[in-house]
Amino acid sequence: MEIMSMQLSGLVTAIVGWVASIIICALPMWRVTSVLGSNTMAPQSYSDGLWVTCAYEGTGQSQCRSYNSLLEITPDLQVARVMVVTSLITSFASILISLAGRDFASCMGGITKNRYTAVSGALFIVAGILILIPVSWTASNIINNFYAPMMPEAVSRDLGAALYIGWIATALLLSGGIILCRLGTQYQQDSYLKNYRGVKTCGPTAYP
Repeated sequence: MEIMSMQLSGLVTAIVGWVASIIICALPMWRVTSVLGSNTMAPQSYSDGLWVTCAYEGTGQSQCRSYNSLLEITPDLQVARVMVVTSLITSFASILISLAGRDFASCMGGITKNRYTAVSGALFIVAGILILIPVSWTASNIINNFYAPMMPEAVSRDLGAALYIGWIATALLLSGGIILCRLGTQYQQDSYLKNYRGVKTCGPTAYP
């Protein structure tokens, strides 16, 4: 019962991280650029996401549009597109594998079920790393440009909300993946030991 509760907690933690990954994929707030000292009719700030860019006016109105070309997107966001989508697919596959291990592998023995759990945990860890790399890279570029001497004083670039959510998603995916991976490998070894001890042995002159 304790094993099942730990496995369920690891799976739920990873699923929450997967949902957070979906949010950062859709949220157009990876990089926020504020224009200081402009008039009220001009856009006061911009925010860039993976798929759209938005402009916010001083009157409170906002307008978002899709990127017209890949040339509009910085290299870090281009890489983030690929890695975030890959992470979402990897996490979804891991959820299916984990559910398959719980529902269909019980009739095939504990070893097979634990293999499903270990593979699911490993995929969640990979998904977390795929989120961590683009989020950290984008944040590093923003911080470096913030202190760049060539940056105009009237322009301020800040970390968007999607980056903070991305770090949270990374922590959840890694935590859930580590829990599942440890459970799978630990109890897989226990199953091997139980099966090994359960084998009947024969004497030198006797038959089993």
